[in-house]
Amino acid sequence: MQRNPEELYELGPAAPPDIADAPMLHYLEGFIDAGNAGRVLAEHLLSNLTHETVARFDADRLIDYRSRRPLMIYDNSHWESYEAPELALHLVRDQNGRPFLLLTGPEPDHEWKLFTDAVLDLTGRLGVGLAVSFLGIPAGMPHTRPLGVIAHGTRDDLISAHQRLPSRIQLPGSAAALLELRLGEAGRDALGFAVQVPHYLAQAVYPPAALALLGSVMTATGLDLPDTELREASDRTNEAIERQVADSAEVAELVRALEQQYDTAAETSGTQAGSLLGEGEAMPTADELAAQFERFLAENQGRIDPPGPRTTEGPDN
Repeated sequence: MQRNPEELYELGPAAPPDIADAPMLHYLEGFIDAGNAGRVLAEHLLSNLTHETVARFDADRLIDYRSRRPLMIYDNSHWESYEAPELALHLVRDQNGRPFLLLTGPEPDHEWKLFTDAVLDLTGRLGVGLAVSFLGIPAGMPHTRPLGVIAHGTRDDLISAHQRLPSRIQLPGSAAALLELRLGEAGRDALGFAVQVPHYLAQAVYPPAALALLGSVMTATGLDLPDTELREASDRTNEAIERQVADSAEVAELVRALEQQYDTAAETSGTQAGSLLGEGEAMPTADELAAQFERFLAENQGRIDPPGPRTTEGPDN
């Protein structure tokens, strides 16, 4: 059955004439995102840069509400509000006024083929250039070492300046990964970044991971993006983690063991600092991080502040 991709989204007012070849960043919430790195970065950009909505996708067709129930507020005797999910494409301008697009919202539960067709159709109509995705992945590394950022893309020269994972593996799919695949098949440029987040911080809000992704995105696109809030949040987070580690001799010992393993792997493989995923290197399992880290997460979940309040709206034009 042939379905029209244009039926899946509603396009707003005509885009400005200078949008041609503008890069498109995209983060879809629902797939793996260690340290909430991708979510924090997407929200940081919308909170700190002028933006307007260019198109909205039909969330009712794409989202399984019983799997990811939207939030509602009940006040005393009545329902006060309903937080409807929104999957939208925003036109954003960097600190120099250069335009770029940001596609963000919940990852579709349904109709991936039609969704990716719709994104290709929409971005083709707008003349969008390079597409860039970003997220966090858990890694067997300590928080005291530089975070590695792994890149993948539709052409080798797009990622020549970045770290890559030199392996062939089978992974669960995601809408973002499928979108990158389809863009490549259509002869369009796309790449993605995955920042390595320490296992024991994978469930926390970890701004240093978002900051690492921000640097990679700026390098790939040439955009001038704000980083002050993320840097300040990263400093606060690192200080909080150091205090918490200092309070537990067992956790401190495990961090030292990870540091030794990290340094040995980097020296042996000859890879850049931050890469524990060189060819032939084994990543520690979650079990090997021991029950102390599980207790560490349970005791400190939510105590690390994100860079700002979570919001879906910013300083619209």
